[in-house]
Amino acid sequence: MHRSFSFNAAVCLSALLPATVLQAAPDPQVEELKQELLQLKQRYDQQQQALMVLEQRVKQVEATPAAPPPKRLSKSPAEPSRAQTVATGAPGAAGTTASGSSYGQSLKDDSAPAQSVGNLYDESTGFFGGGKFSLETGITYSHYDTRQLVLNGFLALDSIFLGNINIDRIKSDNWTLDLTGRYNVNNRWQFDLNVPVVYRESTFQSAGAGGSTTAISQESVQRDPTIGDINAGVAYKFLDEGPYRPDAVFSVRVKAPTGKDPYGIKLIQSSTNNNLSVPESLPTGNGVWSITPGISLIKSFDPAVLFGSFSYTHNFEDSFSDISPQVNSKIPGKVDLGDSFQIGAGVAFALNEKMSMSFSLSDLIQRRSKIKQDGGDWQGVPASDANAGYFNIGMTIAASDSLTIVPNLSIGLTDDAPDFTFSLKFPYYF
Repeated sequence: MHRSFSFNAAVCLSALLPATVLQAAPDPQVEELKQELLQLKQRYDQQQQALMVLEQRVKQVEATPAAPPPKRLSKSPAEPSRAQTVATGAPGAAGTTASGSSYGQSLKDDSAPAQSVGNLYDESTGFFGGGKFSLETGITYSHYDTRQLVLNGFLALDSIFLGNINIDRIKSDNWTLDLTGRYNVNNRWQFDLNVPVVYRESTFQSAGAGGSTTAISQESVQRDPTIGDINAGVAYKFLDEGPYRPDAVFSVRVKAPTGKDPYGIKLIQSSTNNNLSVPESLPTGNGVWSITPGISLIKSFDPAVLFGSFSYTHNFEDSFSDISPQVNSKIPGKVDLGDSFQIGAGVAFALNEKMSMSFSLSDLIQRRSKIKQDGGDWQGVPASDANAGYFNIGMTIAASDSLTIVPNLSIGLTDDAPDFTFSLKFPYYF
């Protein structure tokens, strides 16, 4: 009986053993599918985490629309966001793998703009997010060359001119060293102070000495480096950029008459040409107080920035002890410089991470000035109104996180504008 039971058990085990072994044997294809399923599940979880973080960031931005765009107003490395923290495997980012870190890094790279775009925005608005204070050193050179034909006489028989013909030419070279300090409050208010140091040299040429049109005489006048008109300004950003609106900045600038005014400077006749008179010295300012309100609009379309501005300058009339240009003559009186307004617009775009360029047009229109001798009436000053148009080509170079190099070339488009003006500025952000 015992033998029969053992035999039967052995037979049953031998019959069941192949099926059990078959079920327990691993299938390579099934294991491969399970492994792929696990990897897809991990990627899905990581993408879900990233989407949740991005959705949270969108809600935060929509809840606080007044916050300035950090990608344009930040020059220093910002604090890592939640998406970057999750992606880089920081404490609290459970389940992060190597593939998740790569995905988070790509999010960080896509959201961070080129540094040159941020510098462009700062140059357009004057605001900076990398620090509260900046110090800018700049040098500007402008060249002015004009010729005019002076006819003193009349036409006889509609074809013959009787009188004197003078050909005059004026060349002027101006150098200005600017020191500008700016203080920023919460990327909303900005205060600045500008101190210019001016050097001028002008050359006057005229023909017609002794009635001859071939004899040309020349006189030069120089002005040693002297403080110009110190000016200060305050700006307030009252509108933040949105999907369909630009940044808007309102500014007010006040200029003080700290430079040498042009009134009372005597005209001295040349010893070689009785048709040529030159000033005894050159001014470095306009001699009156002025106030300039203005508005600037800036809209970014990465990697480009569109900008426009409009400003109006009111010059206050003032009294002077001498307004006469004649030698041995002193006439007190008042001066009312004509008001002016300036308009400009342009576009700027980034060439790469460290360099950007801008192109713009600007035009300044000034009304006619008036003078009034004590006890007399107001009289207009001939040829004192002006229309100065410019075409500007600028560049912004991010030398470092704190130092920016800004060259700019302005080409005069009208007779009243200088032939060209070149400036080089070095703003440093603290």
